[in-house]
Amino acid sequence: MTKISWKPGTMLSPVPPVMVTCGTMEKPNVLTVAWTGIVNTEPPMTYISVRPSRYSHDIIKNSGEFVINVSTLELAKACDYCGVTSGRKTDKIKDMKLELEACQKVKAPMLSKAPISLECAVKSVQSFGTHDMFLAEIVNVNIDDKYLEKDGRFALEKAGLLAYAHGRYYTLGRDLGAFGFSVDKTKENKTKPRKSKFAEVLRAEEILAEKVSAIKKGLGHRKKKEPEKARFQKKRGNDFREKLRADR
Repeated sequence: MTKISWKPGTMLSPVPPVMVTCGTMEKPNVLTVAWTGIVNTEPPMTYISVRPSRYSHDIIKNSGEFVINVSTLELAKACDYCGVTSGRKTDKIKDMKLELEACQKVKAPMLSKAPISLECAVKSVQSFGTHDMFLAEIVNVNIDDKYLEKDGRFALEKAGLLAYAHGRYYTLGRDLGAFGFSVDKTKENKTKPRKSKFAEVLRAEEILAEKVSAIKKGLGHRKKKEPEKARFQKKRGNDFREKLRADR
């Protein structure tokens, strides 16, 4: 394997495609942002980078606040739509039938269906060229209690979190272990990967794709001899795939 040197670019992937709400409950707006992350623990600090030409840019700059809503599989279509359309031309919240709730610390609303909504207060704005970075303090956190387990653990992996890599959206599924699993020497192995229905469905789809590919290769040599069998296997594979999608 040989690595090839490319010109500098934004090749850090994956990143979280979050839906940022701003404005007020009376006049809200939402945009999708992939340039975001955590910059400090105490106090909890985050940032979003927004092009000055975006409709939400001035709303956030003038109000000094925004809300980061974590995106999920359920919100995938709305997440993409809010990233390619402008609030100047259409009401994205109405178009995608997004439900809003009032926040406690900021006037900007949050998305009801987001598993996590971070209320943010802008501390500074810095221009870097194509984007302005809004550095902000997380002043309040809102979570969906349906992901709280009996032991108090927040099972966020069950939400079907989205990731964005090189122009495409993906869902996170496979659990490789908890923080520190590489040095965990305990007998009970507290970092043992947790299984989730969502991860099992994703793995089932991978297995199905591998089987379908193998079937197609095999049928390529027998296509003239067994056309009926080929059509049956293709239909069975499609039916199984549709069932998996329905379960998800």
